[in-house]
Amino acid sequence: MNYDYGLWSVVIINVLWVLFFIFSFIRPKKKYEWRSMGVVSAFFVALFTEMYGFPLTIYLLTSVFGVKMPVLNPFGHESGHLLASFGVGVEKALIVCQIGSFIFGLGIVIMGIGWWQIHRAKGELVTTGIYRYVRHPQYLGIFMLTIGMMIQWPTLSTLIMLPVLLISYYKLAKREEAVVLEEFGEEYEEYMKKTPAFFPIKIKRAIA
Repeated sequence: MNYDYGLWSVVIINVLWVLFFIFSFIRPKKKYEWRSMGVVSAFFVALFTEMYGFPLTIYLLTSVFGVKMPVLNPFGHESGHLLASFGVGVEKALIVCQIGSFIFGLGIVIMGIGWWQIHRAKGELVTTGIYRYVRHPQYLGIFMLTIGMMIQWPTLSTLIMLPVLLISYYKLAKREEAVVLEEFGEEYEEYMKKTPAFFPIKIKRAIA
């Protein structure tokens, strides 16, 4: 039986690589901005630790909860994916991983586009381009990064952390909007009425 973990150098490289992209597009300045960045950093540390360092989820399921995995070697890296461990099969699990990677990559692109537009505007209100569809494309990008990686490599720790991360950035967006409203007033208020916060679909309440 193989044990394909303990690759701590790979954990560090992957964490630094992802955080490099995030810090390139979102540079926290205030204390509450750093708090949200700390949550997303912890998410990726936990994720890559389980992916390459120590498979905590598989360990808990096999040793603590006594779940019998339908694979001969649950601690092999390919079987470390929960879908593979629960009988979906390695090939199908790899397809799911590719879907997660696509969402992750798209998230990076969206963050980059949002950053480029804000950087070019030099303090002016941006309502065109990607901001025509969502008010917070960079935070949408973070959501896509984390959800994409959850699809690619689901774990118990990141499943617990994901709602905390989403709520943290939702609150951060609200605080930032309060500041922007003071600066741009009615112009931004009208923009808020027309443009969704995170997803390019306006959810309208059904009228009974």
